[in-house]
Amino acid sequence: MEATAPTAGAGANGSVGAAARAQVGPPTNPMATALLTDQYQFSMAYAYWKAGKHADRAVFDLYFRKNPFGGEFTVFAGLEECIRFIANFKFTEDEISFLKSVMPMCEDAFFDYLREVDCSDVEVYSIAEGSVVFPKVPLMRVEGPVAVVQLLETPFVNLINYASLVTTNAARHRHVAGKSKVLMEFGLRRAQGPDGAISASKYCFMGGFDATSNVLAGHLFGIPLRGTHSHAYVSSYMNLSEIPDRTLRNKDGLGICKDFVTLVQQWLHKIQVVDSLSSVFGDTNQSELAAFASYALAFPSNFLALVDTYDVMRSGIPNFCAVALALHDLGYKASGIRLDSGDLAYLSIEARKVFHAIEKEFNIPGFGKMIITASNDLNEETIDALNKQINLEQSCPTGEYQKPLHATARKTASRSHQAAKSDTYKVSVSGKLYEFIHYLWLNEAPVGELQ
Repeated sequence: MEATAPTAGAGANGSVGAAARAQVGPPTNPMATALLTDQYQFSMAYAYWKAGKHADRAVFDLYFRKNPFGGEFTVFAGLEECIRFIANFKFTEDEISFLKSVMPMCEDAFFDYLREVDCSDVEVYSIAEGSVVFPKVPLMRVEGPVAVVQLLETPFVNLINYASLVTTNAARHRHVAGKSKVLMEFGLRRAQGPDGAISASKYCFMGGFDATSNVLAGHLFGIPLRGTHSHAYVSSYMNLSEIPDRTLRNKDGLGICKDFVTLVQQWLHKIQVVDSLSSVFGDTNQSELAAFASYALAFPSNFLALVDTYDVMRSGIPNFCAVALALHDLGYKASGIRLDSGDLAYLSIEARKVFHAIEKEFNIPGFGKMIITASNDLNEETIDALNKQINLEQSCPTGEYQKPLHATARKTASRSHQAAKSDTYKVSVSGKLYEFIHYLWLNEAPVGELQ
């Protein structure tokens, strides 16, 4: 944000007064107060005031110098939060007292001036939020008393930078994934604190994502919520005897299955002896089967299972299919599966083959089109590689690359792989080995399956 000579503004404009404060509401983050700025902004404000220049009219432009991620465009975001910020810009007595304590050299009259400061004489001209923008083109023009506008510089840059960075990253993911894929943001647990999580969920949605796992973001912004279960849920079961209530009402409400678990077991036996699947299916993990059956009893109309806790093809897929077929008997339709580790392309293709085989064997229309959701360290490159290797209806929960980004609108962001998840059934590898295997996979090298 730099002072320039005034020229014609672009986009929306207008004065912000007390009426606007009531209309736009407070900032999403309660920490976005008048103190959210750099100390030198107050030093300059005092110097302006001391010289009698504080009321001089000034014009500041906010722009950036380079597109992030080595890309060719940026998506502008954060305008709404800037408007909320200036609509509520006012110093409290507690904040004035703090400023007095850290700026004891300043005259008391300066703090009296700060008590009266608001943004009622500030005008903002802006490109519409969500627009594609380019370096060195002003995104916002802020006009007003120089001391006040100076105090707005840091918070405006802060509110625009991260928002535009995440929205741009999300838009790049959407471009690579294409319109048909469902993109879900699952990055809350790896975000930079609560504010980073809320902001990233909001701006991923603005950038083209379809849903988030972040419940608070769904509440605040009306973003659709998505989520199933984790490996912890699967590993919490030991056997089928842990399911006390096995009854499930038919979807049409006209009948009740008194023992859904037995129905699941019957279907598992049926698919295990199918000739076309006998070489794939064998004995499955019964604790996993119990978890799937239990989850289906809780959510029969929205059953999507995480199938990689143990062995995807020998346990996860057959257990899922048995539960899905049992649900089908009662009029329900399972949603699909989620893959969170391993060779996502290979496993997706093999799982799809099984679904088609079951559809053909048992004459169940649509079973072969079961949703396959891929997650775990998905970024632009991996999504592009998946698109090249499998041309299927997929959904892609991402997050690891949406939130751990460190950049400003004036710098190209750096990205780094997160530490690989490690539990009883997953393998941790060194960073260099992970990067090498990932490089081979991106280039579709003939890497054999580990046995």
